[in-house]
Amino acid sequence: MIESKTALVPVERIQKLVLLIRGQKVMLDADLAALYGVTTGRLNEQVKRNLERFPLDFMFQLTDEESVVLRSQFAISNRGRGGRRYHPYVFTEHGVAMLSSVLNSPRAIQVNIEIMRTFARLREMLASHRVLAQKLAKLENKYDAQFKVVFDAIKQLMAPPSKPARRIGFGGDEVPMGKKGPKQKLVKE
Repeated sequence: MIESKTALVPVERIQKLVLLIRGQKVMLDADLAALYGVTTGRLNEQVKRNLERFPLDFMFQLTDEESVVLRSQFAISNRGRGGRRYHPYVFTEHGVAMLSSVLNSPRAIQVNIEIMRTFARLREMLASHRVLAQKLAKLENKYDAQFKVVFDAIKQLMAPPSKPARRIGFGGDEVPMGKKGPKQKLVKE
């Protein structure tokens, strides 16, 4: 994978904008518009003019519930306070690729290349995590008998304490001892 040392948009910034909604990695229309250097309205206008290029697996509009969750997580302004008048659109990786054909500017093309690289890097990271988890499971199964003591010790350390913690202070039925408490008699046996 060839990357330029002076990327138009840092990969880390793009990675932070990728969300997981409905089990898909997506990007918000407003975030994409900011990356492309256009207004959200302009981006959505171009998309609506070319709707045949954006099937549901490329782009979809968020539901009421999804918008509320998104608003609470990212402090997006409410509708009545000058915020969005409609629910945001989100674009999957394929939808982002299609955006470069409807936003035909040099910046859009360069930003799109960086976004595609970011999606590819995210796929690679996810695949490497799966492979690592599979290798660990195989090792555990293979050496389970030899390292049973070690695995048992680790499991004990990870388990919650078996006895309840001792309560500090007085219980409801106990009478405190001291200057104001009842005197005890010394009993000899």
